[in-house]
Amino acid sequence: MTARRRSNAVRVGRLTIGGNAPITVQSMTNTDPRDREATLRQVRALVSAGCDVIRLAVPDKGAAGIFSFLKEQGIEVPLVADIHFDHKIALEAVAAGADKIRINPGNVGSRDKVAEVVRACRAAGVPIRIGVNGGSLERPLLEKYGAPTAEAIAESALGHAAILESLDFYDTVISVKSSDVKTMIDANRILAERTAYPLHLGVTEAGGLKRGTVKGAVGIGTLLAEGIGDTVRTSLTADPTEEVAAAREILSALGLDPRAGIDVVSCPTCGRTKIDLIPLLAAFEKGLDERGLRHKKLKVAFMGCAVNGPGEAREADIGIAGGDGEALLFKRGKTVAKYPADQIVGVLLDEIEKTFPD
Repeated sequence: MTARRRSNAVRVGRLTIGGNAPITVQSMTNTDPRDREATLRQVRALVSAGCDVIRLAVPDKGAAGIFSFLKEQGIEVPLVADIHFDHKIALEAVAAGADKIRINPGNVGSRDKVAEVVRACRAAGVPIRIGVNGGSLERPLLEKYGAPTAEAIAESALGHAAILESLDFYDTVISVKSSDVKTMIDANRILAERTAYPLHLGVTEAGGLKRGTVKGAVGIGTLLAEGIGDTVRTSLTADPTEEVAAAREILSALGLDPRAGIDVVSCPTCGRTKIDLIPLLAAFEKGLDERGLRHKKLKVAFMGCAVNGPGEAREADIGIAGGDGEALLFKRGKTVAKYPADQIVGVLLDEIEKTFPD
């Protein structure tokens, strides 16, 4: 992987985005922020799922009180106010305790209105995230480029950043998103070359759980592998906790998730497989959750036959290699026992608990 791009460090609540800080995972609530109890439940679910930063849409000034409410309930994860069109909503959100404001400076009104938001954020120590989406690009840029191209999206973001810079405000994070994966990748590459602001990565309107996860993995994963990106969101038409799970998997696959626990390496099965590996793996994954073992820093190999099993055994901390209705258990590269297939999952889980304590 390419060395990580150098970016400014921006403080968001108790976390830092950019600089040398770990890459953070974000999601967004989909409850009505005026329904405080429902929003609180969803925020808690996101925190439990491993979300680092949570964004909430704030459609009007009356909804801004959700931030003070959540903090009164003990929520410590940084909370971001998503604001459009009315700069006064941003002012209310800052006053209510939002840890970051997401705006598009071009759609909140005149320079004087943007300046009001900047003054409030500066006084409260609250950063601003500039968010530009291909679906809401300014008309002059659409006319210039003929479409929401990567160049158009990047130019929009840089233009909005220049507005804040003219107000002597640099505590800024930038996101440029598109539903087209290649456009999103190219736009972020342009920004990575032209600015040092931290970059928030995501493919917007990516789709449902399966397709959206794939599009997010390709777009976000490509950029992270190039060293680009400081915080991520995998946008899905699904439960927001699924966004967190998908983002964590992307980071884990690249070795970028400090929270990553058990890494399961499993073969796809083929005609040589004589053990019913697919349901066995499903039972093992379920057992990890039921026993609370996923946090352990282990590599577990789940192999169907002897072709790749020995090699994975050498590399894994523990695992199995299937035979004819049975499986070998190995630990630290050495075979230790043989068990019937219907016993091997329970044995493997027991060994993980016993041999690899926290």
